[in-house]
Amino acid sequence: MSPHDPQASRVYAGRSAADRRAERRERLMSAGLELFGTEGYAATSIEKLCATAAVSTRNFYEEFTGREALLMALHDRVIERAVAAVAGAFATAGEEDLAARIELAVRAYITTTAEDPRWARLSYVETVGVSDTVEQHRLDWRDRWVELLVAEAERAVAHGDAAERDFRLGARALIGAVNELVYHWSRRGEQTPLDEVITEIVRLAVAVIKS
Repeated sequence: MSPHDPQASRVYAGRSAADRRAERRERLMSAGLELFGTEGYAATSIEKLCATAAVSTRNFYEEFTGREALLMALHDRVIERAVAAVAGAFATAGEEDLAARIELAVRAYITTTAEDPRWARLSYVETVGVSDTVEQHRLDWRDRWVELLVAEAERAVAHGDAAERDFRLGARALIGAVNELVYHWSRRGEQTPLDEVITEIVRLAVAVIKS
């Protein structure tokens, strides 16, 4: 329904149809996070999602083409927040040295994607191997992370902190290591202090850029 559609602006009990639809979508997003992030994607049916969100299946299909679409929408949400947080950390770091910049960025990334274990499970487990469509979606985001990391490495080259080379393979290897460590921490946070995880990721990142 277009926001310019007369139906969208019709008001019931002080709320427009567009407002009610947005609220239903958000309830479905919340239900998806809860169920995918605790019971898992494979164990979550559309009927269970609708019951948890208190919406009809018709309402579900007005917002999403299926479970995969909801999963990808949730993945977009957390990764968009993470990209913004990391970019903000780099901007805040200013002219700090390479290790300090990376530490700020890693802390921002972990806080965004894994402080809530449901987001961690959704990001690092439930989106993997679902289908060709979801896998391509996940890999497209990985390509964007590679570009961000390569840009930071090239900044280090410009500042004389690293030798010029193609950083893309190293960036991909680093992403795999970061994802494994962050997921490990999110599952066993009390046993593995966050600062230890950050220190290890910073060590790996600096080694990738400077080696």
